[in-house]
Amino acid sequence: MSLKIGDSISLTIHDLAFGGEGVGRVDEFVVFVPFVIPGETVSAEITEVKKNFARAKLLRVITPAPERVAPECKYFTQCGGCQYQHIDYAAQLRFKQKQIADLFERVGKISPERVAPVIGCPQPYHYRNRIMIRSQWNGSAKKLEIGFIRADNNWVQDIEECKIAEPALNEQILQVRANPPPRGGLKVVLRVQPEGWSVPKDSFFQNNFFLLPELVTTVKKFLADSGARHLIDLYCGVGFFGIEAADAVENFVGVEYDALAIKAARENAASRKINNGEFIAAKSEEALPELLKKFPTENTSVILDPPRKGCWPSLLELLRATRPAQVIYVSCHPATMARDLNILCGDGVFELAQVQPLDMFPQTQHVECVADLRRRN
Repeated sequence: MSLKIGDSISLTIHDLAFGGEGVGRVDEFVVFVPFVIPGETVSAEITEVKKNFARAKLLRVITPAPERVAPECKYFTQCGGCQYQHIDYAAQLRFKQKQIADLFERVGKISPERVAPVIGCPQPYHYRNRIMIRSQWNGSAKKLEIGFIRADNNWVQDIEECKIAEPALNEQILQVRANPPPRGGLKVVLRVQPEGWSVPKDSFFQNNFFLLPELVTTVKKFLADSGARHLIDLYCGVGFFGIEAADAVENFVGVEYDALAIKAARENAASRKINNGEFIAAKSEEALPELLKKFPTENTSVILDPPRKGCWPSLLELLRATRPAQVIYVSCHPATMARDLNILCGDGVFELAQVQPLDMFPQTQHVECVADLRRRN
């Protein structure tokens, strides 16, 4: 069958790809459709045709899956922020676990058995503590749109509330709308400050307070299991992991390129009377060689919490060369994480003990993962 843009088709969805699109086939030709669930038969319209696959927009669900639920947000399928509000939350966790296991096996040659079930969020809605609102002038409607990027294009979907944002942020959205930006093309970051933490305006902090205790528990469990006495916390931001794990090690060092974040990290440690650690403003790949001379590698654990693009190749090669006892890798981007784990585990230098996914981003395609790698003897 030769598909072309505008064709209407019926197909059965047999999988959910990482990123949120359902996977179906028309005469063995793969078609991706958003907002569907495996097992459903749907009607869709082709919107894009490539050599090996096509994309389509959902027209109608002919046979719904038992996991299908009514989304809570009236902007769902129009706003690009959420992909899974139509799926029962328990099913979201199952699908995410399979997606991560499949991705890690394909990209990182990692056995699916290493990927644990996803730890769910106790509050699947109203959990985000940071959002970015955009403005865009709509010439045809002669109005300023204030909201999020749409699901189907790069235009802004005008919104009055966000169902996955904390209530305090929805109040801030109304304030932005009442006092709109002077023109389109501007971004407004709204944030709920974490209680008891100093976080500069542009510095990173985890965006889900409700699952944060489980994230800390996971990291500390991996750290305790290794028996490491020293900790190097790379990409440490405002010092969160180093400070939270300070009682599990003899001493630690946090490294972060953002000087304002390092200043805040020192303040955060001082306010908690943490005195067995220090913080260094430097690039992780430049600071690590001296730190690994300072700490005996056989008793040292390294935490990596890099940006979404992953780690610098030079940093990964340095870890392979120096071989600390453990590497704990924290990431919200499983694809770059799987790539980096594949490098670290190459030639048997490190062995992956476990990957623990945590659903820090319910209703969306995103998921946080923590990997425990051990040096092989």
